Amino acid sequence: MISIPNQRAVIDRRKLAADIAAAVADNGARKARPQVVELLRTALERGRSELARRLLEAPSAGHACVNGQAFLIDQLIRVMHDHVIADLYPAPNRSSGERLTLIAVGGYGRGEMAPHSDVDIAFITPGKNTPWCEQVIEALLYYMWDLGLKVGHSSRSLDEMVRMARQDLTIRTAILEGRYLWGDQALYDQTSRRFWGEVVPGSEARFVAEKLVERNERHKRMGDSRYVVEPNIKDGKGGLRDLQTLYWIGKYIHRVRSAAELVDVGLLTTREYRTFRRAENFLLAVRCHLHMITKRAEDRLTFDLQREVAARMQFAERTGKSAVERFMQYYFLQARHVGHLTGVFLAHIDEEMAGKKKARGLLASFRPRARSLKGYKVFGGKIAAPSDDWFQKDPARLIEVFQLAEEHRYEVHPETMRMAARDVKAIDAKVREDPRANALFLQILTGRNDPETVLRWMNEAGVFGRFVPDFGKVGAQMQFDMYHHYTVDEHTIRAIGLLAKIERGELKDDHPLSSEIIPQLASRRVLYIATLLHDIAKGRGGDHSVLGAEIALELCPRLGLREEETELVSWLVRYHLLMSATAFKRDLSDPKTIHDFVGEVQSLERLRQLLVLTVVDIRAVGPGIWNSWKRQLLSDLYELAEEQLRLGHKRRGRAERIAAKKQRVAEMLGSDAHFIDALDDRFDDAYWIAEPEDIIALNLPHYAKAKQLEDQLSIHAHYYPARGATLVTVIGDDHPGLFYRIAGAIHLAGGNIIDARIHTTRVGKAVDNFLVQDPLGKPFSEETQLARLKTAIEDALAGKIELVPQLAKRPLPRARAASFEVRPRVEFDNKASGRFTVIEVGARDRPALLNRLARALFENQVMINSAHITNYGERAVDTFYVTDLLGGKIVSPDRLRRIETALLRAASDQFAAEAA
Repeated sequence: MISIPNQRAVIDRRKLAADIAAAVADNGARKARPQVVELLRTALERGRSELARRLLEAPSAGHACVNGQAFLIDQLIRVMHDHVIADLYPAPNRSSGERLTLIAVGGYGRGEMAPHSDVDIAFITPGKNTPWCEQVIEALLYYMWDLGLKVGHSSRSLDEMVRMARQDLTIRTAILEGRYLWGDQALYDQTSRRFWGEVVPGSEARFVAEKLVERNERHKRMGDSRYVVEPNIKDGKGGLRDLQTLYWIGKYIHRVRSAAELVDVGLLTTREYRTFRRAENFLLAVRCHLHMITKRAEDRLTFDLQREVAARMQFAERTGKSAVERFMQYYFLQARHVGHLTGVFLAHIDEEMAGKKKARGLLASFRPRARSLKGYKVFGGKIAAPSDDWFQKDPARLIEVFQLAEEHRYEVHPETMRMAARDVKAIDAKVREDPRANALFLQILTGRNDPETVLRWMNEAGVFGRFVPDFGKVGAQMQFDMYHHYTVDEHTIRAIGLLAKIERGELKDDHPLSSEIIPQLASRRVLYIATLLHDIAKGRGGDHSVLGAEIALELCPRLGLREEETELVSWLVRYHLLMSATAFKRDLSDPKTIHDFVGEVQSLERLRQLLVLTVVDIRAVGPGIWNSWKRQLLSDLYELAEEQLRLGHKRRGRAERIAAKKQRVAEMLGSDAHFIDALDDRFDDAYWIAEPEDIIALNLPHYAKAKQLEDQLSIHAHYYPARGATLVTVIGDDHPGLFYRIAGAIHLAGGNIIDARIHTTRVGKAVDNFLVQDPLGKPFSEETQLARLKTAIEDALAGKIELVPQLAKRPLPRARAASFEVRPRVEFDNKASGRFTVIEVGARDRPALLNRLARALFENQVMINSAHITNYGERAVDTFYVTDLLGGKIVSPDRLRRIETALLRAASDQFAAEAA
């Protein structure tokens, strides 16, 4: 533990002990208890306040804060102990069994405590607990509980400690960090000797193995990435527990007494130890701020806390980056350093443990030789630099070693990783322009084995960002929203990994169209480079697509691409969001949508490249973002665009398309095919163009049955696996406001509408199709769920439910959305469709947003033809294809302004509050 400056300002133990003694002298030990508790509580509160003040003055001083907290608790417990054995349970002639030592264990044993961490104490006795020992322990615990401290405690004899430590990894780890706190010093010394003499010897390899299993399981629970955007400071990958694991292993094997001694035993270099301390100091400071803000043991750096911690730690805004994004970027850089340290440290331990295993029998004297590969040493599946100055002599080797690792499926030796991280500054402008170095980098990026893993190694060693400086600028950069789950660099590397898996045919079930298309590409390296560059300009304060396209024009020639390849990469980066925006926010049944999209794409090669880039970009955003609905929409857009590009002016006309669709529907209906002719006078051409064949094949029998029974209202709900959603069809008399009432009912039943098409037959019947998912993006498939949907719609249309107050009571599925500022916006487009005005509304995702927007349109006498709903975390984008009451586009500026005002009010936080 480091020394605490001005200790008495934190706690004056002598004065506190004197005040307690005075209270006891005046009232007696028993009656003075309330005064004693109050004196202890006051000391605790004053000490915490002083440490909080110091942290605000030096907001990054993590070690000082946690050491100060441990010092404060130490002094309080020592005063309590002395008061208990002197005043409450004095035993002047104690037997040899009436001895007690207090050992601080776990993080407290290291002398590190966040403000609301548990106080972990082991009470050790020589043998079986005596009544005196039990009384003292109980009295101490009650005092600590009275102070509101959360105490993790154990009470064991010496023999029990040895036996249980041998059996239980958690106990062994706790005792490993044991520190004498107070009580019988000789008993503590005996405890320490027995632990190191009877528990540790011979169990080193098992301890390391168990610790690594424990670490891996913890990482899986926390998301298995150090780049998740709401990290757990303590238990997440790259967090404090990873650093502590290094220390535990080093201490268990080499008996080091501090992290600094890891250098002495060769497990860390001096430079790495400085990195260790810097990362630990920062992470401890963040943890202390979290505890102080929340007033509890909070270790998760959630969105709502990130802003406040960033402000407390004095991070400022810069061009293109908010203060919170700069703070989180620094956090992720530290997490990356932790990852690098962990990798080299554990690899060294692995080799060290393997070296201790003695071979037996005939092979005892056999030692396999390292083979040579282009001057590198290869041994045990690892590639290593042959000398300490290897990279300094030829910095291009910093790229080469990773290229060889990817090509031959090797790991990079930990010592070589250390050398790479140390020598990375040797990569300068000359190396970046070196054709050989660029060719090697391109081989890694487009590698056939595992480019994702190798690029991640390069990134953590600092080589990637040094060789491609624009990539270095997005290193560890987060986007402060609920949509992106990873930092920009991690998202990009994951996208490249997904691309490689699709190319290897490993994801055919998830991405059948992309798997089919990739072999048809004229240039696979164009796709890999476009994937690398698609987000490379984020955080620069402008449109990252436009800025990224400019970077591509500069970088691609350096990497050896031809002029036409460079232009294609630049185009892909510029328009990498075009296909998803068109598929998810536009009506694909509208010919103008496809015409405009094809007008921008212009070639089959661009279309193919763009589809695969779009797929890996969405899939790499995070778990739960990709689904079969998005896959189907992208496939539909691709096929419609491909047809138009292939056939050009010869593409099939409207009549031919409808005839072909009717033929396919007839095949699907089989014996019910007669419904097509029987209902031909009901459904116009727009219906046949807009709806997929399989939905028409469901709609027609339902409509025919409703007609036969003369039903005023017919509701059907089916699980629709093709889109990963539930299809809800409502057939009934059309009337104004039908859409917003159905939307409200579906939300009340727990559903989110992701797509909607509204049709009115020639005889005034509504046929409305809705695709619905639950708040987690899953379909409703159980009968009870489907029945609930139908009942809610029936009740809403029958006027049995007051929609506005009921919807206002529904909580937002993700209340964390309130942590983000999302300004509502409304955009009108009268060029995107030949028949409709397209209205796009962006707003904070909240309960019944679609219902409120649809109601606002209804109240402004706007007819909705279709609605397309897209969510980006905390942000929703709802697109409506609309007309006026006469079926024409809305073009009057005054009318558009009134509609915009109504929609902005419906989308605003203030309106939501008023409705509630």
